[in-house]
Amino acid sequence: MTNFDFVMTIALGSCVAGAAQASDWLGFAQVMIAMVGLFIAQWGSARMRKESETFADLAQNEPLMLMRDGKFLREAMDASRVAETDLIAKLREANVLDLSEVRAAVLETTGDVSVLHGDKLDEQLLKGVRRDPDE
Repeated sequence: MTNFDFVMTIALGSCVAGAAQASDWLGFAQVMIAMVGLFIAQWGSARMRKESETFADLAQNEPLMLMRDGKFLREAMDASRVAETDLIAKLREANVLDLSEVRAAVLETTGDVSVLHGDKLDEQLLKGVRRDPDE
């Protein structure tokens, strides 16, 4: 989910609430027009992301590495405002028994954390993941 998608979700929720509270047809129609406008903006944004790599880079988040080979990447955690306790909770959810088993922990574009653990890691799984929060 991009930042725009998140804002779109919040805005649509507000519009639905406004439509539910409309006391006349004119107020209801105004909200419906606003919702159509939001859908057109969403469609245009998705189309531009698909057709322009430059726009996609500006509009989309990139996954960020929070942990690598059993070590916390403090700079990335600070930049993304992920607390160590939250990351440890995600490690427990992924059934990690030893921090040295963790090959990578990645903050995904959705805000979720993926934990990759085991004996080895195919580097293809980390394609497109920022290793430095300043990249």
